[in-house]
Amino acid sequence: MAWTKTEANSLLAIDQQVGKHYFSPSAYEIIRRVIYETGDFDYVSHLHFSDRALSAGAAALAARTAIVVDVPLIQTAIAPVAQNCFANSIYAPWEHHRSYTLPTLAKRHPEGIFVIGQQQRTLSTFLDLLDHEQIKPALAVMTNPKFIQMDEIEAKLEALTVPHIRVIGRKGNASVAVGILNGLIDLLGKFIPNPKLSKLSCPNSKPLPILTNSKNKPGLRSMLSQLFVR
Repeated sequence: MAWTKTEANSLLAIDQQVGKHYFSPSAYEIIRRVIYETGDFDYVSHLHFSDRALSAGAAALAARTAIVVDVPLIQTAIAPVAQNCFANSIYAPWEHHRSYTLPTLAKRHPEGIFVIGQQQRTLSTFLDLLDHEQIKPALAVMTNPKFIQMDEIEAKLEALTVPHIRVIGRKGNASVAVGILNGLIDLLGKFIPNPKLSKLSCPNSKPLPILTNSKNKPGLRSMLSQLFVR
């Protein structure tokens, strides 16, 4: 994404405030985007990246995996960049439409990218679907606030084996999820595969012709695992 002068100066101010850190470049880019979206520096210590979260999420985005979100606000916020870069379909549940409940969307896209940014009830449904092995997300992003049963929910989240990015503790909101998704999309936009694989491209992207399944060269997932370390 092309930043305006004001946005670039804001990111510079964030870098100065955070100072020295030990995050990987890719993880830090996500963190600074979350701070930019929320104005809250607490997220430096409140974001957790599981193993393979960034590489798995990037590979899923590049493969045009469907994205299932819990509220329309997130859908609206990430749609322009996601659809312009990779043409990912984005779905949000409709409370009064049977075809668009979370269980129905999960059944249609069991290996999708799931984003729970606001609703704790939706997070509970999502965890139940995981427990019953009805879904196997390519990536789960969980940033909703936890007002009740926080300790119980945190224990379940800590035990997750699927690639995920989550907020530790009680705080969180949809804007955090937006920052995570837009940050990941922007990062991947710099390393889009050969343009022949897609008619769409992100602003300021550069092709990586080595992203191939050739026996002599690494495939997309293995290359992304090197680019998007935690």
